[in-house]
Amino acid sequence: MTKKEQLLNLVQEKGYITSKELKKNQINYYYVSTLVKEKKIYRVSSGYYILPNGYVDNFYVVLSKCKKAVFSHATALYLHNLSDRTPLIYDVTVPYGYGNCYKNKENVDLHYSKMEYINLGVIELESPFGMKLKVYDIERTICDIIKNKNKIDIEIFTKALQEYAKMNSKDLHKLMKYAKKLGVDKKVREYMEILL
Repeated sequence: MTKKEQLLNLVQEKGYITSKELKKNQINYYYVSTLVKEKKIYRVSSGYYILPNGYVDNFYVVLSKCKKAVFSHATALYLHNLSDRTPLIYDVTVPYGYGNCYKNKENVDLHYSKMEYINLGVIELESPFGMKLKVYDIERTICDIIKNKNKIDIEIFTKALQEYAKMNSKDLHKLMKYAKKLGVDKKVREYMEILL
């Protein structure tokens, strides 16, 4: 089997291929560009290719625009199953000074974090299409939505807090540790006292 055939088989197996998988399978970009020219695969964004009739994973495309980007706020709630509203506008947090990668992107709501806190609570979750995404964990997300309560839909906000309060896996110690670092410990404590 040639490298070109191997590449096409890999794309057909999952419906897409990423740069990471190309490197892992030792496939040169020459074969990618050849298949793109032949219209057998389609370039969606940098390092992300799909079949011509394949589905585009918008979560992956949005996050791939900036290496430091993390899904947060309402988008993170959706990925954690704490909201049933599929995002049309994606909440993304980047360090201060890194927003240019999302310049003129109407489907992105940018949030900023100090560089020292950008990785606080980052975990990896799968998108609905199975792609690996950087997302804030539930505790960081709860802190973020409380901090930005006025910028989030009240129904999403209320449901998320109620669902979090019911969770057996909630980590109140971690929540308060994050809240203190992010300067929202008083507000978080108030909400938790009401809900618990």
